[in-house]
Amino acid sequence: MRLHHSSLCQLLCGGAVLIAASPASAAFVDDSKAVLDARNFYFNRDFRQNGAAQSKAEEWAQGFMLRFESGYTEGPIGFGIDAIGLLGLKLDSSPDRIGTGLLKSDREAPRRAQDEYGEAGFTAKLRASNSTLKLGTLQPLLPALMRNDSRLLPQTFRGAWLSSNEIEGLSLDLGRLDRVNQRDSSDNEEMAVFNGGRRNIVLGSTRTSDEFIFAGGRYQWTPELATSYYYGGLDGIYKQHLVNLVHQLPLGEGQSFKSDIRYARSTDDGGSNVDNDAFGALFTYRLGSHGFTAGYQHLSGDTGFAYIAGADNALINLVQINDFGNQDERSWQLRYDFDFAALGVPGLSLMTRYLSGDNVDRGAGQSEGKTWERNTDLAYVVQSGPLKNLGLRLRNATTRSNFGPDLDENRFIVSYSLPLW
Repeated sequence: MRLHHSSLCQLLCGGAVLIAASPASAAFVDDSKAVLDARNFYFNRDFRQNGAAQSKAEEWAQGFMLRFESGYTEGPIGFGIDAIGLLGLKLDSSPDRIGTGLLKSDREAPRRAQDEYGEAGFTAKLRASNSTLKLGTLQPLLPALMRNDSRLLPQTFRGAWLSSNEIEGLSLDLGRLDRVNQRDSSDNEEMAVFNGGRRNIVLGSTRTSDEFIFAGGRYQWTPELATSYYYGGLDGIYKQHLVNLVHQLPLGEGQSFKSDIRYARSTDDGGSNVDNDAFGALFTYRLGSHGFTAGYQHLSGDTGFAYIAGADNALINLVQINDFGNQDERSWQLRYDFDFAALGVPGLSLMTRYLSGDNVDRGAGQSEGKTWERNTDLAYVVQSGPLKNLGLRLRNATTRSNFGPDLDENRFIVSYSLPLW
């Protein structure tokens, strides 16, 4: 739904009044919190190859996200309500520069961005012991499904999600989703599988689905070792099993070595040809303020990696532009991180990495597909004073490929989080 400024405020404020007036326990109100997040986002993507239909995508926008989380009523089953209000405002755009993912396209003029767009979502929640059931607007961050929050406003889903922590160290999840609201939209839609690049996924008559099932759990064996298994299935399109092992090895003062091993098996669910095995290993050595990371990812099967269109995924080489998840692709990455607190500038951090992929199946008679990408991320968060928690982030990416677009990209993001109560 499209919301004007006043409509959004009235809707959220009205919900807060209803909550405050309900016959809830003190904990329902006392444990409640509300936060207003502001995000100013400039996005510039240059298309470097000859013959591109559009020379660049460039837009500037302001986003607001108001989040309310209540406490729970007393008793064996506690009740609570969460609410989220999202509003995006166009600051600069034009028909020849659209497509950044920041703004919603106008229904009557698809080549133009709307001046504003927004939505409101509500979630009812029930808690018994250490288990919680949520119904309504959801933002899962699980191996089987990760909501995307890399633009102005976050992606959201609609459905039911049961999470349980009854056994110490063990977290379990079970859920069903029927709709997705993409990051540049205000419409709840059926879900689809991402099929960009050289995924080579062939779909039958079923193009979208109104049912995504996920289930699984994570167990913390020791403070250093954790494993997880998750299942995710988009009804009629694909099924997926994901296994993960994370181990943190202390090596003395200021040193550690982290291993992150992931495997996913994806198959069709009657309406596609999905068939993929994805293996990834990421190793990080930390020495004081320095971080050195190396990773390798290998895909095999009749298709590339399958996941919900518009969402993030569990591949280790998912980065700013690419995820290196095409059919038969092999890829590696090298990454370096530095925390400038060691030089007396707390809050300032740098990340840079390089990734290269090859062996992509481009079809009969075609040479192997190759891609490389380079990222640099410089971020600063104000540590004290009236602007405490103000964040500044500059993200730069360059990618070149013999089967996809050549891109140069810059993003500049200013963010601020204001607790309301």
